Amino acid sequence: MPSPDRPFRVPRGGPGPITAGALALALAAGGIWLVHAGTDGRDGPPLPAPAPPATATAPGPDRPPVAAPSPPPGHPPLPASPPTRIRIPAIKVDAPVVGLGLSASRQLNPPPMDQRNLAGWYRDGAAPGAAGNAITIGHADNRTGPAVFYRLGLLRPGDTVEVARKDRRTAVFTIDSVRVFPKKDFPDALVYGATERAELRVITCGGKFDRKTGYESNTVVFAHLTGVK
Repeated sequence: MPSPDRPFRVPRGGPGPITAGALALALAAGGIWLVHAGTDGRDGPPLPAPAPPATATAPGPDRPPVAAPSPPPGHPPLPASPPTRIRIPAIKVDAPVVGLGLSASRQLNPPPMDQRNLAGWYRDGAAPGAAGNAITIGHADNRTGPAVFYRLGLLRPGDTVEVARKDRRTAVFTIDSVRVFPKKDFPDALVYGATERAELRVITCGGKFDRKTGYESNTVVFAHLTGVK
């Protein structure tokens, strides 16, 4: 299926931060189920709700403004350890995680399309819970129906993402925001930029699907480490 995105290639000298092109390759096969279901051109996976107002209640003569809840403080980063499973209770995700490497053409290999309940992690980047931006991706759907991250757009700030790790610790992330970006204007620096604290991005396809150009957007969850089990 054609993709409107540029391919991702690691710079000479070794692996570097994942870019929008890598994500494009990893998710380019998404939407096959929508084509076969006859929904081409209609709405795709659920989209995030508009951002809430800055105050929880409208101010008035007898009702001062109430600030929206502040995000919980960050937890100190953990030593690096590969992820083994991702759980998102609010949308009933409980899936194994596979490390994603690069192909001979230095492009990111996608998770297998035939495994609906499987997430992928860019293993040359930060590990979930360690300092930096850990990148987790997954398909929205495949030939048989919705896949692991189909409902990602239903998440809200304050929901949690739990990532079990090989060291038997579970990194708990609190969601800061859920946003949709057109693939043609994907903000690489915002999504993949360097950070000193432990952060997580969970990414899938979003928006409408067209059989010629694929999904028009990506849904991105922004979260930071707030606890460890």
